[in-house]
Amino acid sequence: MSRFLVHRLLQAALLVAMMSFVCYALIGLMPGDPIDLMLSSDPRLTPEDAIRLKAIHGLDRPIVERYLAWLAKALSGEFGYSRLYAQPASAVLGPRLANTALLMGVSLTMAALIALPIAVAAAARAGSGFDRAVNALCFAGISVPTFWLALVLIMIFAVQLGWLPAAGLPMARDPSLVERGRHLILPLATLTLAAIGGHVRYVRAAMIEALGQDYIRTAHAKGLHPRRVLWRHALRNALLPYVTVLALDCGALVSGALITETMFGYPGMGKLIFDAVMGNDYNLALLALLLVTALTVFCNLLADLAYAALDPRIRQG
Repeated sequence: MSRFLVHRLLQAALLVAMMSFVCYALIGLMPGDPIDLMLSSDPRLTPEDAIRLKAIHGLDRPIVERYLAWLAKALSGEFGYSRLYAQPASAVLGPRLANTALLMGVSLTMAALIALPIAVAAAARAGSGFDRAVNALCFAGISVPTFWLALVLIMIFAVQLGWLPAAGLPMARDPSLVERGRHLILPLATLTLAAIGGHVRYVRAAMIEALGQDYIRTAHAKGLHPRRVLWRHALRNALLPYVTVLALDCGALVSGALITETMFGYPGMGKLIFDAVMGNDYNLALLALLLVTALTVFCNLLADLAYAALDPRIRQG
């Protein structure tokens, strides 16, 4: 197992290093560098001034040299300043990352906890009325646009009934835990309801395939209790493809849900990345994209370890 873990760690580190260059190059290709923005905001600057400023800030050097210089500073913990927020980029990123991790982490956990028993029950009764009803609801859930679902929840629970606030965060400076939780209910409900259908579909399909395997028939022939066969033998193998879905969704924990964050005015990573890219905030956009990449790779590493735990043949291969 240790050899498998070391091999995967080396692969993950190499992938993150490669992606850091790709992200840096893509950010460098964005139209309008900081000097161009200075020129557009101050008509007194001349093209000669622009050339001189680019030479001072190293923007006239090849992209590989600029990347290596940025990498040396990044490894020492210096990621530059945010142009939009006039703060260190890492200081801007921290609170937004915590907000998104809370929102997406709870919604992903709730979606998985709700979807698993529904999917197992539907697969155990495949073709029944219950299974068809679950399928219909899943298709409806997948088809509903997230922004429309958010609007409906706001209209019902915030406008018509007045039970819950429409904003994702309270306006008070030091809100209580209960007040903060009330503001999170509608964004959490939106993300959870939007995700349940897909999770149920993945697990149900994997469970139906697992229930048709020979080892399931053997388990039944040995006289094992049907519930034991369903939950301990079939579900264990059906979880392998579901782990991939969870790993991909974990990557979205960091990138955030732009639509949901925008609808509820929730200050998370999705809105931050969008604003940074649109506002030509290079340092902030680059750091945010790198963080998303690194955590996506980390989540896939966890998925590999989960594969190995669920099926020992994987780590032997």
